[in-house]
Amino acid sequence: MSKDVLLEVRALKRYFPIRGGLLQRQVATVQAVDDVSFAVSRGETLGIVGESGCGKSTTARLLIQLLEPDSGTITLDGRIVGDSSGLTAREFRRQVQMVFQDSYSSLNPRTTIEDAIAYGPTVHGLSWSEARTRARSLLDKVGLDSGLFATRYPHELSGGQRQRVNIARALALEPRLVVLDEPVSALDKSVEAQVLNLLNDLKCELSLTYVFISHDLNVVQYISDRVLVMYLGKVVEVGPVDDIYGNPSHPYTRALLGAMPSMDPDNRGKQQILTGDPPNPINPPPGCRFHTRCGHAEPCCSTREPKLSSVGTASAHQAACHMLIPGSGHSAAPAAAAGWRKMV
Repeated sequence: MSKDVLLEVRALKRYFPIRGGLLQRQVATVQAVDDVSFAVSRGETLGIVGESGCGKSTTARLLIQLLEPDSGTITLDGRIVGDSSGLTAREFRRQVQMVFQDSYSSLNPRTTIEDAIAYGPTVHGLSWSEARTRARSLLDKVGLDSGLFATRYPHELSGGQRQRVNIARALALEPRLVVLDEPVSALDKSVEAQVLNLLNDLKCELSLTYVFISHDLNVVQYISDRVLVMYLGKVVEVGPVDDIYGNPSHPYTRALLGAMPSMDPDNRGKQQILTGDPPNPINPPPGCRFHTRCGHAEPCCSTREPKLSSVGTASAHQAACHMLIPGSGHSAAPAAAAGWRKMV
């Protein structure tokens, strides 16, 4: 693993059993996350995007150990989480924290804001007086006057204020990595912009690393350094944000970006629009999981699963598409990138 890599995920998998019948036996399996691998460098923001049900939130919960993976490894700074010689769950959670989507249900309605932020540090050995001092300092840092907000309860705050509290609580243990699962999706646009700017400021000030999960492609483009695109539990494309948005190479990514609202009237209606619903994750299609909705699908797409391959000469930009793999059997291969661009 490179010295610049803080978090590395290899072959992460999580299936959920479906039980039925009188004896509640397992009758099917939901393949929520299937063989997902990626790395996050120190100080960067990795954005994860995809439709609802693609496995984004499950990946987030696997990253912070709220769910146990069926297989695969999570490595933080060279130490495998859960390994006998690696990081314990307690050590890992002190270094990796999460901000959830629902700002209200994330907080205890019977606990003051100050105590909600101070609780985590006390669990890890800090005295209550020191923890409360840290909580008040963090409230000021996220733009909330500690003199006014420390003794308030969650119901006395707006949605944006509660999300700032959740950010402060995540920072209370001085983590190195913060996982943000749809942190601004429930906020109006003006508050959303304030929270995004706050996250960028905190990242620079505290030398943080982010994994930012969202369905909003504009938000991901604004805050991310690299972008990972998921579809039906699989990674279909990953690369620098400018490459993903400027030169999307997987048909699914192109369809997602084509659905973005355009402010240019000359570009409206010209993009490829994604139609149909994703296949059932209980019984995903063989081969490329996107082939049932892809306008470029050929027989090879339904028989063999494509692996992530470099897009042109840019090794940092990869996509899982047979049109990019020389010798895959697709008519657009082996001159994959050039042939694909001519087709679209």
